Amino acid sequence: MKNANEIKFLKNRSIIKFEGEDFLGEIGIDGRIFKALTLARISVGVISQQAIENGISILVQENDAEKAVACLIDEFEAERKSGKVSQIYSINNVSVLGFVAEDFNKVLAELARNNVFPLLLNQVSGENRVNIVVTSSQDEKTRNILESEIFKKPKTVHLAIIGHGNVGKTLIEQVLESSEEIKRRKKIDLKVVAVANSKKIAFNKKGFDANWNDEVLTAEHSSDVQELIRFSNENQLENLIVVDNTASKDFVKNYHALAENGFDLVSSNKIFNTLPIEEYRKLRYTLSKNNRRYLYETNVGAGLPLIDTIKLLHLSGENITRIKGVFSGSLSYIFNNFSVRNDKFSKVIGEAMEKGYTEPDPREDLSGNDVARKLLILARELDLINEFQDINIQNLIPENLLAVEKNEFISRLEELDEEYQKIKENQEPGHVLRYVGDLHGNLQEEKGQLDVKLVSVPGSSALGQLKGSDSIFEIYTESYGENPIVIMGAGAGAQVTARGVFGDILRVSEIK
Repeated sequence: MKNANEIKFLKNRSIIKFEGEDFLGEIGIDGRIFKALTLARISVGVISQQAIENGISILVQENDAEKAVACLIDEFEAERKSGKVSQIYSINNVSVLGFVAEDFNKVLAELARNNVFPLLLNQVSGENRVNIVVTSSQDEKTRNILESEIFKKPKTVHLAIIGHGNVGKTLIEQVLESSEEIKRRKKIDLKVVAVANSKKIAFNKKGFDANWNDEVLTAEHSSDVQELIRFSNENQLENLIVVDNTASKDFVKNYHALAENGFDLVSSNKIFNTLPIEEYRKLRYTLSKNNRRYLYETNVGAGLPLIDTIKLLHLSGENITRIKGVFSGSLSYIFNNFSVRNDKFSKVIGEAMEKGYTEPDPREDLSGNDVARKLLILARELDLINEFQDINIQNLIPENLLAVEKNEFISRLEELDEEYQKIKENQEPGHVLRYVGDLHGNLQEEKGQLDVKLVSVPGSSALGQLKGSDSIFEIYTESYGENPIVIMGAGAGAQVTARGVFGDILRVSEIK
């Protein structure tokens, strides 16, 4: 006797569909269908009536489909001539899955979240037994989802990691090291099934192991999002997450296509969230339409829970009046050290580069554009429609060094020393330098004021007491008055950023 908790799985089936006006509910139709098919020695499975479509669907073996259609066309010739039956046709390559589910709506929602929409469903009232019919190209994926939902088996989450530089490589290692523990504690089976750089993409349906880098080196597929979509469809992968660890302006153009093809998005790449507001809103519409999620906590505070905090405050109706702080871990390290040491400005920048705190070209940090992007991201979390060009940015690079090659700029860093030594010496006693982002003005209007600049603050203030490469964010709200909510901690480094991205992956994975 079959276990009631098993999933019945039948492949190689076809749906025979009847469509026609006033055909539904007519007495004797079912009997005529069964009789005609029985005489033709064709076995009938599920039978279902669709009031909305004015039709009937029945299930047969795929190799009987053509014969069944011909047989029924003959049986209902009079109804076809009168127009009562408009057409009889088959949908081939389908599979049937039968199961018992106490909360079928929850199961349907999870299937829909993975872009699985049953072609046919038949519920036995009172028994919680359900039969669903899906295309054969989605049947394995459907079974995996049902097993996870009904039998509480670990939910498999398939990860595509785009970019395997410092953050990407660290993230892959963190996932591989933690996967067994996460599977045991959270019932989530994380599998890295794709790893890409700007040139190539490597695939492994079973999930990469510690030798993932060798497989990327020998990969034959060019780095193309369509290859990733094709791979996920061919292998019927459920619970898909793309993780963008690049700083690529080109890769973000793929976010729409990925969301439309069943991928949730996790990103440490700031580019998309600072594109023109029209593009920003278009993606939110695409995500909403396709029931996809996009998490990017590391866009601003590396591993700090900043964006989440601001989202929660804003959604709860709290009036945020100002957000101010040191947004850049690299510039934090530079000015925290330069302010209290006797070393030259160029020497401290060199140290920050050696420690991996800056971008390969430190002008990316010193220009202030990175801080400006982070400030704009926070402004948009408050539904402000500011654009990048609205931000007042103090560029720390002398004009004569803006356009030179990277290596030449690095070799001429000492040209910055005299100017910054003067700025440091001209401060009030007990003050230190900090490079801050400041979102202020009337934040209840369409736009706020965004300033990114070098300031002098008392060494005893919260900003002044910052150490190492830490970031600090002060969130001022109407309820808290003069006392801001302060979030402070590590603001740079591959380990911290990767851990923040990992946190976003787990949050997307736990959504039901």
